[in-house]
Amino acid sequence: MKKKNIVQKQKQCYFCYNNIQDVDYKDVAILRRFLSSFAKIVPRKRSKVCMKHQRTLNTAIKRARVMALLPFVQK
Repeated sequence: MKKKNIVQKQKQCYFCYNNIQDVDYKDVAILRRFLSSFAKIVPRKRSKVCMKHQRTLNTAIKRARVMALLPFVQK
């Protein structure tokens, strides 16, 4: 069998694509998008977020958890 050369379209970072400079910890709707079903932070490979925004996303999620806007664990 021959392998076909399939060119995958690279996904862009959500924040770069939407021109969002700072990830706000109070914007819970966006932050929930990057949490797994068990309320864990989704890794960079799966979320397709660039390194710069992944770092700010991690701190924003952790701040939102401390402020009780997001859960630490799902029930």
